[in-house]
Amino acid sequence: MPKYAIGIDYGTLSGRALLADVATGEELAAAVLDYPHGVMDESLPNGKRLKPDWALQHPADYVAVLKETVPAVLRQSGVDPADVIGIGIDFTACTILPALSDGTPLCLLPEYTDEPHAYVKLWKHHAAQPYATKVNDLADKRGEKWLANYGGKVSSEWAIPKVWQTLDEAPEIYAKADRFIEAADWIVWQMTGIETRNACCAGYKAMWNKNTGFPPDDFFKELDPRLEHVIDEKFGREILPLGAKAGGLTAEMAALMGLMPGTAVAVGVIDAHIFVPAAGISREGEMLAIMGTSTCHMMMGREERQVKGICGVVADGIMPGLYGYEAGQGCVGDHFQWFIDNCLPAGYYEDAKAQGMNIHKYLRQKCEQKKPGESGLVALDWWNGNRSVLVDADLTGVLLGMTLATKPEDIYRALIEATAYGTRMIIDTFNEYGVPVNAFYAAGGISQKDPMTMQIYADVLNMPVKIAGSEQGGALGSAIFGAVAAGASKGGYDDVFEAARRMGKVKDTVYCPAAENAEIYDKLYAEYKVLHDYFGRGQNDVMKRLKKIRTCLASHREQNFE
Repeated sequence: MPKYAIGIDYGTLSGRALLADVATGEELAAAVLDYPHGVMDESLPNGKRLKPDWALQHPADYVAVLKETVPAVLRQSGVDPADVIGIGIDFTACTILPALSDGTPLCLLPEYTDEPHAYVKLWKHHAAQPYATKVNDLADKRGEKWLANYGGKVSSEWAIPKVWQTLDEAPEIYAKADRFIEAADWIVWQMTGIETRNACCAGYKAMWNKNTGFPPDDFFKELDPRLEHVIDEKFGREILPLGAKAGGLTAEMAALMGLMPGTAVAVGVIDAHIFVPAAGISREGEMLAIMGTSTCHMMMGREERQVKGICGVVADGIMPGLYGYEAGQGCVGDHFQWFIDNCLPAGYYEDAKAQGMNIHKYLRQKCEQKKPGESGLVALDWWNGNRSVLVDADLTGVLLGMTLATKPEDIYRALIEATAYGTRMIIDTFNEYGVPVNAFYAAGGISQKDPMTMQIYADVLNMPVKIAGSEQGGALGSAIFGAVAAGASKGGYDDVFEAARRMGKVKDTVYCPAAENAEIYDKLYAEYKVLHDYFGRGQNDVMKRLKKIRTCLASHREQNFE
């Protein structure tokens, strides 16, 4: 009798479930739910305005995904719930929330519905940058060895800066919270009734190391005396490895999802990292870029090396027995969508409609008529800060070379090229620090739907770009870990590498670089590097000065409103 696993992928805007055959990885059914509350970056549900650089979510949306999508895939597939042996979860990170000891999010308490710090802080919440800067300054001053494993900088997107911001700006929320927990671990807690912490989130986003644990208490005390025991008081030190079973579905959650009580649930994993087994990658030297609203770059190696400006190197952080390397770009799909939402004249929409095209396809068609360098434009891809290799959320975008002849499609293509340059900068940095990138794979929605962009990447990188085989790579990877959590005795796997080989997949599609284009892009990339270093390495801090003026004006308006 065939056995099945369900993978649940929590992205930035939606959550999706995928039901897959455990023996072959065949995808039988998928369902998606857009989060009812979306991303709250302007106001809370009650209309209370948020300050700049905030990005929140509502945890009720995460439970709604389970309630809506899992029964949907069971209906579509006709699979008997008794034959579903495991469930895996992946999530954006660091996406963190304060909760009571029973798992109740503070934002669900009536007294805190209008307190922003009581909600989930999404990965792209960047208002904690001042706290990240202080963490970095102190760690550097003390010579903390763990800092080198994160490229020399902790990001504002990570756990401790976000928690410290809560303590400093809303001490009542900090005091009320029994736990600060990654959303990946929180949803597993809701499903199993057991609080667990996964090694992926802890290692990449909370400064935990398999061999040395968390930074010492006296480091946190020197940051802020109130943080001295933050790990023991608000987090916990028991960390479970990837592929481990967190527990079984509770009767209540099984009824909600239409599954059997006791169905194995794997510990959570970061959404980007779970794509690696879904692409069947189990070797060192192969980089996988998961391209969506942002891009995460995943690599594995047999040695631990410190690479400047990456997001982290973590033992067993992606697959057991190997060091997992992560880098990333904070704005890719969001970058393109921003342009389409804000910068296109009405005539473009009218022409697209007349030709029976959606606006994305129409704009790409115009871009494809352009050659590299033809527009005379070059851009920096920092519309949402720089995640790697500068690790600075206060950096902003640049577009250079515009004239009265510049067309919207010129700008759109320059923005796409900028994200490719950012990826090349990351690859160059890995190579420089002794972690060679021998092959490049792409996954995520952009890789599946946008051939033009993937060809630009191949030309800019001057490397073939291979495409992951599943359009739901995150959910498939989670299903793989769900099959491992169930174990061979239940029809799954005891070894994640075997599970990845059996269930993971890569398409036959390969984008190969065109020599003529690659030569031009070498010249454009050289200009990108000049701008990258000029604005990003301190020679000209105009971006930060402008943000400071904006923040001061926003605070002034808020005071006047009050």
